[in-house]
Amino acid sequence: MRATPDDCLARNEWICGEYLSTRRHILLDAVVQHVELTAVSVGIALALAVPLAVLARRWGWAAGPVLAATTILYTIPSLAMFSLLLPLYGLSATLVVAGLVLYSLTLLVRNILAGLRAVPEETRQAARGMGYGPVRLLLTVELPLALPASMAGLRIAAVSAVSLVTVGAIVGFGGLGNLVYSGMNTFFKAQVLTASVLCVVIAVLADLLLLLVQRLLTPWTRV
Repeated sequence: MRATPDDCLARNEWICGEYLSTRRHILLDAVVQHVELTAVSVGIALALAVPLAVLARRWGWAAGPVLAATTILYTIPSLAMFSLLLPLYGLSATLVVAGLVLYSLTLLVRNILAGLRAVPEETRQAARGMGYGPVRLLLTVELPLALPASMAGLRIAAVSAVSLVTVGAIVGFGGLGNLVYSGMNTFFKAQVLTASVLCVVIAVLADLLLLLVQRLLTPWTRV
């Protein structure tokens, strides 16, 4: 069918409602993949960062090596990181997740460790005087008081992961990045702009959601 003169797709405009209506299923699939890659990556990174930060807090000598190692990982360019991980994971979504986990560790470990270090020593002593053991002290006193700094790091890590997921387009698992990448190759303006805007929307929603969780978990900070 020949395109009508007022067809924004035919004119290749940046803003095109026709693109949204005709490609909504493609956009939805890309959004779902983008959110899944981000959530899984940040979740795994958080599960690794908490014990690393606790280890660095308990044994002061471990703080330097842990922070240095995570910082070095963060300085590796994303393309180089994926190239290094390629022999291990191949061209798969796992490759993208592994790279994002390594990048998120720096932000999470530093902020969780800062939060644990900010817990007043007199608070720890008072808890020990009440019979709190190390595990109970960590779970019911130290980690809750470290939540504001930890959640700040988690918010930054989540927003960064939303952005970095797009790099996964080089291996075919980049969520909305796949659309940006293919749109740039074909100079498909509406696709590039729409996918880019959706990335920003996901990042903003993720930040707002984590901010809400932070406020619910730390009611004392609102006083």
